[in-house]
Amino acid sequence: MVNDGIVISKERAVELIESFLARELPTWPWGGPAPTPDVYHVEERAVGWLVFWRSAEQARARDVRGSFVGGHYLVDRHDGSIHYVPAVWWEDEGWEEQYLRQVKGVRAPDPLAASVRALVHSAGVVVAMSHLRRNAPRLSLQEAKAYVLAVRDGAEPSEELASLTREEESCPPLRIETLAGPVQ
Repeated sequence: MVNDGIVISKERAVELIESFLARELPTWPWGGPAPTPDVYHVEERAVGWLVFWRSAEQARARDVRGSFVGGHYLVDRHDGSIHYVPAVWWEDEGWEEQYLRQVKGVRAPDPLAASVRALVHSAGVVVAMSHLRRNAPRLSLQEAKAYVLAVRDGAEPSEELASLTREEESCPPLRIETLAGPVQ
């Protein structure tokens, strides 16, 4: 579970990124010397700090045309780990849920579980299964029964069953890449 206390400060997040870039940039293939990184923006998010950087040479240049050197990284607010989140470029607001699910293992609640639970207790298993199959047609009869019985018994449906209640993504998001950390 995610701890709500802030452990990594904004300043510490910037230090972690600057240290990471100082270690990593020289190892990347460049046509000359590695650029000097310049952190130009930091954004607080629920899961941590988005730290945006560019080359110091670009920061000094008045003309921003030409090749761009830079990017962004997420510093986890609880453990200081560093991640590259591709969806940030497209301002896809679903990336934080993706991060929690993919990196932290925090499963989003199944939106059908509450209505199925209410129906099981008010109208019975058969009505709850009918409702579930109508709203999640990818579930087989056996899967719907397993889902309803789990909910009836006070548990959450397994991730395998819950995933069948969600629409399939036609274009799944690019994976989040963990680059470093957590910090000690």
